Amino acid sequence: MSQLGSIVILGGGTAGWLAGALLSQHLGQSCCITLVESQELGTIGLGESTVPPFVGLIKSLGMDEREFVQATGATYKLGIEFLDWQHKQTRYFHPFGSLGARIYSQDFYQCWLKARAQGIAAPLQNFSPCQVMAREGRFWPPGMAQHTPIGGANYALHVDASRVAEVLKTYALARDLKHQQGQVHSVSRRDNGFIHSLKLDTGIEIEGDFFIDCTGFKSLLLDKTLGVEFEDWSAYLPCDRAVVLRGEAQSGVVPYTQARARDSGWSWRIPLQHRTGEGYVYASAFCSDNKACETLLAGIKQPLEAPRVLPFTTGHRREFWRGNCLGLGLAAGFIEPLEATAIHLIARGLDFFLRFLPEANCHPSLSRAYNQRMSADFREVRDFVQLHYVTSQRTDSAFWRHCQQLPLADSLQERIELFKAQGLVSEQGDDLFRASSWQAVFEGMGIQPRHYSPKVAHLQEAQLKEELQKTEAAILAMVKTLPKHEAFLRGDMG
Repeated sequence: MSQLGSIVILGGGTAGWLAGALLSQHLGQSCCITLVESQELGTIGLGESTVPPFVGLIKSLGMDEREFVQATGATYKLGIEFLDWQHKQTRYFHPFGSLGARIYSQDFYQCWLKARAQGIAAPLQNFSPCQVMAREGRFWPPGMAQHTPIGGANYALHVDASRVAEVLKTYALARDLKHQQGQVHSVSRRDNGFIHSLKLDTGIEIEGDFFIDCTGFKSLLLDKTLGVEFEDWSAYLPCDRAVVLRGEAQSGVVPYTQARARDSGWSWRIPLQHRTGEGYVYASAFCSDNKACETLLAGIKQPLEAPRVLPFTTGHRREFWRGNCLGLGLAAGFIEPLEATAIHLIARGLDFFLRFLPEANCHPSLSRAYNQRMSADFREVRDFVQLHYVTSQRTDSAFWRHCQQLPLADSLQERIELFKAQGLVSEQGDDLFRASSWQAVFEGMGIQPRHYSPKVAHLQEAQLKEELQKTEAAILAMVKTLPKHEAFLRGDMG
C-alpha cells in the first residue's frame, strides 16, 4: 500500500475550509494537508441557509453548537415559508422533521388523507411541530424534548458564510493544516495525467498526492486543467442569474427562510443576528439585470450595499473525481439555492471521499463509485427543486408559463405519478429529502392524491377524528410553552 501522504486543497471559502477542517480531523495524523488560497477568488459571504445535516456536521467536528451560533451570527431554521408559488397570495411551509405520528401503527399521512376525504382533517401543516413553532416564532431543540409532541421536529441554521469559513479556518489551522497564500500560475501533470504540482505566482511549487478543487465556478483544476465536461441542466431549471445583497437585521428574527415567487424567478430572505441575506434568483431570458435589481431593492428598506449580479449555470461536472483530483462546491456543480443544499452537497462530497479514501494510485473503481453516488445526490436535489416550478399554477408571466412546459426527468415523473396515485413517496435510505418533505411541497402546491392507501380503509371516522384532534392540540399546547426564537438565541431558556 502507498497511502496518501499529502492532499492539496486549492481555494478557501466554505468549500475549502470545510474540506480543510474535516480532512485535518480525520487524516491529520497520517497526511500532510495544505490549503492554497487566493484573495482573487474571494467568498460570496452572504447569509446562507442550510439543512439539518449541517448541525450534525458541526457536532461531529466537536464544536459547541451554541458557541458556533454566536460566532457566525447564526439563527435557527425550522423550514422554508413559500409565498406566491402555487398562485399569488398563497403560502405554505416546508418543515423539517416529522408530519404527525403513526396512528394505530399506520402511516400518519395516509390516515390524514382518509380523514380529509371524510371532511374531518385540519390542515396538514398543523401536525408539523416545526411549522407550528415557526408560526408562533418559538424554538427549542427537539433533542432536548424527546418523547414529547415536538420530539419529531428537526432544525438547521442560517449562517454567515464568511464567518463560517473563518471558524472552520481556525479549527483546521489548530490541527496542523498548512496555509499558503498565492495564485496558481501553472499546473504540472504526471505522465499518467494525474496532477503533480501547483506553481504559484510567488514562485512556490506545491506537490501533492491528491488535489481538491474548491476554486468556485472557475474550476481551475477539474475543468481548466483536466477538461472534465459540464452537464448542463438549464433545460430543467431555467434560472441562470442571482442578484444579491446584505440588508440590515430585522426585528423579530424569524426561525425560518422565506422564498417568495416573483415574475421571473424567486427571492429569498435569510435572517441572521447581525444582518439579513437578500437575493433574487431569476431567468435572464425573462428578466434583465436592471429589472432584477429593481425588484429586489423594492422589498428592502435599508440595504447595506449595492446589489451584485452573479451568473450561474445549473448542473454538475460529468465526473466529480477524476484521477487524483476531486471537485467540491461550485467547482463541482451548482443547483440554485431554493432548498439550501449547497453546503450539504459539499459535506456529502467529503463524506463519500472519506468512505472511498484512495491510496496514492487512486484506483479508478473508487472514483467510479464516488461519481455515481454524487450524481445521484445532485439528481435528487435537482428533482426536488424542479418540483416547485412544474407544479405551479401561475400563468401571470411568461416565465411561469414556460415553467409549465419544462421537461421532466424520468425520476421526477415517477415520483409525481406515484404520489398522485396514492400519496406514496419512494424513499432511499440516505436521501436528503424524506417523505414528509415531498408531502409538504406536493400539498403546498395543490397536488393531491386520487386516493389514500387501502391499508387505512378500516379506520373509523371517530377514531381518526379523536387522534388527529389530540395530536394537533398537544403540539400547539407544548409549543406555546417554548421560548421565543430571539430569547433562545440570547440564552434565555425560560
